[in-house]
Amino acid sequence: MSHITHGEPQKEFVTATAITTLIALAGLYLPVLGFLVSVFVPLPVLFYRAKLGRSQGTLILIAVTLIVASMMGRRSITSTVFFFELGLVGLILSEVFAMNLSVEKTVAVTTGVVIATGGVILALYGLLSTNSLWGLMSDYLHRNLELALAIYKEMEVSEERIAILAQSMEGILYIMLRIMPAIVIVSTLFVVWSNLLLARPLLRGRDLFCPDFGTLNEWKAPEPLVWLVIVSGVLILMPNQGLRLLGINGLIIMMMIYFFQGIAIVSFYFEKKQFPRLLRGILYGLIALQQLVLLLVIAAGFLDMWVDFRRMKKGVENQDESHT
Repeated sequence: MSHITHGEPQKEFVTATAITTLIALAGLYLPVLGFLVSVFVPLPVLFYRAKLGRSQGTLILIAVTLIVASMMGRRSITSTVFFFELGLVGLILSEVFAMNLSVEKTVAVTTGVVIATGGVILALYGLLSTNSLWGLMSDYLHRNLELALAIYKEMEVSEERIAILAQSMEGILYIMLRIMPAIVIVSTLFVVWSNLLLARPLLRGRDLFCPDFGTLNEWKAPEPLVWLVIVSGVLILMPNQGLRLLGINGLIIMMMIYFFQGIAIVSFYFEKKQFPRLLRGILYGLIALQQLVLLLVIAAGFLDMWVDFRRMKKGVENQDESHT
């Protein structure tokens, strides 16, 4: 199966650049929904990298980054790097697809490369700029918190709640800066996983290569990861602040991984019980919007090692008995 088509590459290049730029700008300027829209930035880069080849995919990413940077000006280097990193997810994910690795290695390698690249870019900028990397991140978060406050005002939230939020901004900023490693890793994991799921039917529908990861609603996190949860929990109880922060960051990352497993369980039963697509969409939306439901999904993913909600261990045991 060929990875590259030889149709009209110039037209395809312009189309890919336009689509990716529009998604990026929508993510940049749409209030509230902007972050959700931004998740889709890697998808056209991934698709056209698979269709047109590595060099064209790289040029698409560069072109989109330059367009976004020109529109942003010097207002925010972090926003430009953010959208570059999103596009890079698509480029790297397509490259890793070609390696035909397991789904765990595909997500881990893509996430690692993207985070490392972003860290190097911001560190270099921090060295060349009068502002430090810590200052860059602090300014970026402060601007976003102010934007959130402005959105709440437009939504006619009560003045009392807005006043409480305004008074809490410094505290929120303090906490977010200290869990920034976890926020970056969790956000990247979510973007990589989401685009992996979206890319599979898209690539296969256009006869482009996509690894066979099997039935992903039967996916389970590697069992040794439970020790990272235990170690993170122990570190949170330590008197040393640095160790506590390390534990908190570790626990947040583990929660995302077990969220993936929890969602796989939910998807498994949606398919098994043949839930209508509309009902599935409503329930997925409920999971995204309701924190309690979200925590229940994470808990289900973590407890699945012992409870085996999908009865997969029983199926494996029955197969082993039939072979003896």
